[in-house]
Parts: sequence; C-alpha cells; structure tokens
Amino acid sequence: MAKTDSTPTTEAQEDDAAGARLSTAPAEDRGQAVPGSFGGVRRPGALGALAWTGREVIGWLRWFWRQLTSMRVALILLLLLSLATIPGSLIPQTSVDSVKADTWKEAHKTLTPIYEKLQLFHVYSSVWFSAIYILLFVSLIGCIVPRTWQFVGQLRGRPPKAPRRLDRLPAYATWRTDADPDEVLAAARRALRRKRFRTVAADDSVASEKGYLREAGNLLFHVSLIVMLVAFASAQLWKYEGGKLVVEGDKFSNTLTQYDDFKSGSLFSTDDLPPFGFQLKGFTGTYERTGPQKGTPRDYRAHISYWEGADGTPRDTTIKVNEPLEVGGSKVYLQGHGYAPKVTIRDGQGTVVYHGAVASLPLDNNITETTVIKVPDYWDKNGKKSQLGFTGNFVPTLDLRTGRMASVFPALDNPVLILTAYKGDLGIDSGLPQSVYKLETKRMKQFMEGDRPFARALKPGETMTLPDGAGSLKFDGISTWATFQISHKPGDMPALAGAVAALIGVAGSLFIQRRRVWVRAVRGADGRTVVELAGLGRSESAKVPEELYELAVALQSAAPPVAEEDADGTTPSGESSSGESPSGEDSSGEGSDESSGKSSAKSEEEKAVETAEERAVDKPAGANADATAEEPTRSAEPTDSSEGARA
Repeated sequence: MAKTDSTPTTEAQEDDAAGARLSTAPAEDRGQAVPGSFGGVRRPGALGALAWTGREVIGWLRWFWRQLTSMRVALILLLLLSLATIPGSLIPQTSVDSVKADTWKEAHKTLTPIYEKLQLFHVYSSVWFSAIYILLFVSLIGCIVPRTWQFVGQLRGRPPKAPRRLDRLPAYATWRTDADPDEVLAAARRALRRKRFRTVAADDSVASEKGYLREAGNLLFHVSLIVMLVAFASAQLWKYEGGKLVVEGDKFSNTLTQYDDFKSGSLFSTDDLPPFGFQLKGFTGTYERTGPQKGTPRDYRAHISYWEGADGTPRDTTIKVNEPLEVGGSKVYLQGHGYAPKVTIRDGQGTVVYHGAVASLPLDNNITETTVIKVPDYWDKNGKKSQLGFTGNFVPTLDLRTGRMASVFPALDNPVLILTAYKGDLGIDSGLPQSVYKLETKRMKQFMEGDRPFARALKPGETMTLPDGAGSLKFDGISTWATFQISHKPGDMPALAGAVAALIGVAGSLFIQRRRVWVRAVRGADGRTVVELAGLGRSESAKVPEELYELAVALQSAAPPVAEEDADGTTPSGESSSGESPSGEDSSGEGSDESSGKSSAKSEEEKAVETAEERAVDKPAGANADATAEEPTRSAEPTDSSEGARA
C-alpha cells in the first residue's frame, strides 16, 4: 500500500521535471526577466543588478554598433553630410571671407543671433557638422572591416559543386556525344579558363566562377571614401591660406606679418611657414576691344622673380590665372589686378611728405578704383603739425560724354585721377585698427574752394595745389598691382586620388557581374556521354546565356553531338547529328528524293520534337527561357536509356 501511494508522487515529480526542462519561462526563485531588455534575467541582490546592468549596456552598445555600421545608416549620414554643406554655400563663412560675413550680419540683424547659435557662419568647423563627419567615418570603417574578411574568404574559396538538377537553372543546354566524359570535362575546363573563369574539377563535372572581383569594386569605393574624408579633414586641420596685394616693384616674403589676411587650420603653426618669397616685376593684361564681350580680360600675366629658402637663387617666371606657382610646398595663385597711381605730396613748407604708388581698389569690371591717401606727418605754412587725407577715384579710361566719373574700359586709354582733400586727425594714433583703403573723416575738415568742396581731376604729370598754401599733390604716373593667394592644403592629392579610385570602384561594382557555370559529362545507359551545361548569375543579365552559348559552341568541337535515336533504335534520316536542318543528304547514303519522301512522311509530333531539339542543342536557354519546360520537349517518347542518362 505504501508502495502504491508513492507511485503517483514519483510520476508527478518526473512530469514536473520534464515540464521544467521544456519550459522557457524564467524560474521565479532565480530572478526576474525584464521585458524588452538585453540583460535577460535580473537576479536578486546587488550583484545581480550589477551583472544585469553590464549586460544591458553591452547589449545596447552592440545594437548601436550594428545600426551605425549598416548600409542604410551610412547612406543616411552621407545624405546628411551633403545637406550640411548647403548652409556653408549659401551663408557667408567667416573663415572664407570675414568682411563679407560681417556685411551680411549688419544687413540681417534679426537672423544673426540665431545663425550664430546654430554655428552657421562657420559650418565646417561646427559641432554638428563634425559629428556627422566622424559618424560617417566610423560607419564606413565598420562596413569595410567585416566585408574585407568576407571578400578574403571569397578569394580563398572555390566555386560550389554542380547542383544535382542542372536543368532547373535559368540557362541550360544539353546534348549527347560519343566522346569520353573525361575528354569532355578537360575540354570544358580549357574553354572556361580561356574565358578567365576560375575552375574546379569534380568527379563528373567542372564548376567555374567569374566576376568574383565585383566585391573588390565595392571595397575600393568605400576605402576611397575614407581616403577622401581623411584628406578633407587633414586639409582643414593643417592648411594655411593668405592673401597679399603686391605693387609693381615690391617684394613679398612668406612670413605672417607680410600677409594682408591670413587664416589657418587648428593644428597649423605659423612657425611651419616655408621660407620663400617673390618680387612683382611687371604685369600684362589684355582685353577684348570690340563685340558684345568688350572689356572682358583675355590674358593676365604676372611677371615675378621668386626664390626658395633664405639664400635661394632668384628665378624668373610668369604666373597666370589657373596656372599657379608651386614653391615650398605651397601654391601662389594670381587673383586680381589693378592700378596704383604714383603721387608726390608736399606740405605747406614745400617738404616732400609722401612719395610712392597708392594701390586703389576696383569698384567695377572696368576697374574704376577708389583711391585713399593718408599723410600722418604734415606741417602747414605756419609750421603747425597736422595730418592730411585724400580720397577719390582713379579712372583708367574716362569718357566725358557719359557724364559719369567712371571708367568705360579697363585699359589705360585715358587715365584720370579725381581727388578731394581733408585736414585734421586721421585717427590712426588711437590704437584702433583701421583699413588703409578707407578714410575716416569724423575728425577731419574738407578743404573748400569758396563755398564748394575742393576737388581736382588730374592727368599724369599734372599737379593739384591745395587752398591757402596748404601744399600740393603731383600725379607722377601709374604702376600696376596684383593680388596673390598663397595656399597650402596637404590633402589635395590624396583627395584627388581617392576620387579617381572611387569612380573606378563604382564602375567595377556596376559593370562586373558575378556568375557561375557548371559542365557535367556522364556516361548514359546506352554508352553515350550526356553533356549538360548550366549557368547562374547573381542578377539577371544577358551575359549568362551568351557565355553559355559560346561555351557550348566551343565545346562541340571536342564533343560533337549525335542524333537522338527513335524507340526502335534507328536514327531519323531527316536529322543531322547536331540537331540542325539536314544538309540535303541523309546518313544512310540514299538520294535526296528518298530523303524528301521520308521527310514529308513525318508526323506533326516528330516535327515538334525536331524544333525543340534545335533550340535545346544549338542555343542554351536564355534568361527568360524556362529550362524545366524545355526538358520534356527534347524527345516525344524517350527511351529507357535516355531517361537513365537524365536521372
């Protein structure tokens, strides 16, 4: 009785144990499962919570890494990077043109605070642009590393064995031949190698593959993107760029104090400026004289003498637009051109207080220039020290018929210097920075001629005498000036190489198509060899059936097809051994009349069989053909031997 009572208990325990092994629910006494987490079961206690938190953090990091390195996110980041460059193209950037940026800020005082908070005046160094840039960089690396290992595995791998049923593949062809299977396979392997297929021979088949280098194009494209990103980043971090206006006869040395404006990357030091310099010896400019493009520059040439190093030998050369001078790892570009009137100024005592060329800034395409002359040390006729200022315009070609003091042509056809004069405090002693091309007249008084402001129009060689014996200004002649941009960007060549490699990679990934071809040759039950060819492409392409057709034609020279036999073992006289139309004489040697009689006596079913055999033997099935539908049409009533060969 006691034994009987204990039996249900034992069976219940076994059922519970079996159920526990089958159940996937967490045991209540071992911890608590948190839905939707990566940490799994959260065990009680501090150690359990700590372990669960660690698993949760690692799980979320893995999820974030998988999302970041996915192709979808990489494309999204690339799109965001392209969109982020739009504000940098539409809004003036401080790093490119600070004057233009300041002018824009003054004209849009409402938007300026918002744009400054969004860092839209220095887009390419902003936090959000840098974040997109770095995330895209990491995403590309995360994509490349696993794909590289996969590609290495593909290179080391071999084409897979031939499928058991080749007739199910999109491109398929078959015929019978009297050649030995080994000879057929050897000929197939030679033909495939001539077409640059990678081949592997099995017992009764040859497997081949082509286009496996397509992945190399994808990898080259991704690596090229990384190279370009690194090149662009290095160009921004270690670059320097500056501008300099040089008057004819003056020199320039590559030091920071010589630049009119200078900007550099965050990792560049001015101590790294390469030592070189040049002197502007002359400038040649030609313009279109007639037609709708009158006044358009045709040729700008700056004739300079340059040297490299502290004791370098001067060498003469010419800088043209888009033909810079490369010296010291930097490029010197010709940016602009203008005129510099040469003047001699005397004070009230007759002493020369200024002599030289004054660079004037162009206002229009005909080089109407604004001219500013500042004389900080001046004594009037009474010996009182003061300061002089002149402002006006230089016009290379003045035409009074227009009624405007503006140039009508950029060449020096009728040069005129138009000036007015001021006396007082120039403001240059206040310590505040001041542009040399702008005259501050707040603390100055304009010379008057009666009740009108004093002004004169001078031609070369003429002199302007100031009122009340205040001095004079003589227009001696005209010099030329040119503006140069000195630029050093270390990432230009790597960026160009990356762009070219990216184009090559895209072309390879688009035009290289991966495909496989199998050839099987087995001896059938009737003693003849059954040859089967099949092809498969990774994507639908006309190359697979075309290559299979070419392979079948090349292989039939070593394995000529033979005609299919009827059920009684005789060969139809109306068929040739290749399945094509008869040449006019049957295989039995009888005359053409008898052959024609036999051909006309054929049934409709036999004609359909011949047509199907022609398609199956002479041409492999195309990408749109159904290989499984062609197989039953090769013979209306197959013999036992043919069924065994197909199996």
